[in-house]
Amino acid sequence: MASTSPSDDVLDNPAWHALTGPHASFALGGDLVRRYPADVAPFVAVRTWDDPRVWQALVDLVGPGQEIALSGADPDLPDGWEELGRGEGVQLVQTDALQPVPFDEAIELGAADVSEMLALVERNQPGPFRPRTFELGRYIGIRRDGRLIAMAGERLHPQGWTEISAVSTDVEHRGQGLASRLVLDVAFHIQRRGDRALLHAAATNVGAIRVYERLGFTLRRHTTFLAVRTPASAGDRVLVG
Repeated sequence: MASTSPSDDVLDNPAWHALTGPHASFALGGDLVRRYPADVAPFVAVRTWDDPRVWQALVDLVGPGQEIALSGADPDLPDGWEELGRGEGVQLVQTDALQPVPFDEAIELGAADVSEMLALVERNQPGPFRPRTFELGRYIGIRRDGRLIAMAGERLHPQGWTEISAVSTDVEHRGQGLASRLVLDVAFHIQRRGDRALLHAAATNVGAIRVYERLGFTLRRHTTFLAVRTPASAGDRVLVG
């Protein structure tokens, strides 16, 4: 595990520390569990899995029979909960080798670009992106012949850190270094405001991980991404222990 900074502990639960910190204005929930609005991001965050009350708090927050995404944890599910899928991921953090630089061709993206951003994500599947995800931070892209063909931006924002996310390039424009240059531009602006950059990637995406490591990121930890469904009946109280 890489040694980075005294604030590393927030990266063990980045969604929670974002929703109780810089992204608190987006937060739905309370002291045990919080989530982003569904049109912003799919993530549900738990303060600690050591408190058995979190299971009922999750049902109270999202409702019965609902699919939710949990990241960075692999808890034992109580009776009535259903695991829908899982994936293994990695968390990467910047090192001193990272040399961010602006990308002059990049343009900032916003509300007027959402339909094209969603279409680009649909074509390339870099990870979750919703109609209001762009509100979480700065998003940039590349247009060729008027068409959005690449993008990257900022998502989770635990105190002192900003996640680079939605790194995506259409297949016919790959091999030109666009994704790397977009990542370095996003990292440049993250560093300029005093934060450090992190990334998450599927463990199977070895090509992207290799690129990030060449840019100056290093593996901090392995993570689990879990999709689960809450108990189907509102009358089924969650009992733990």
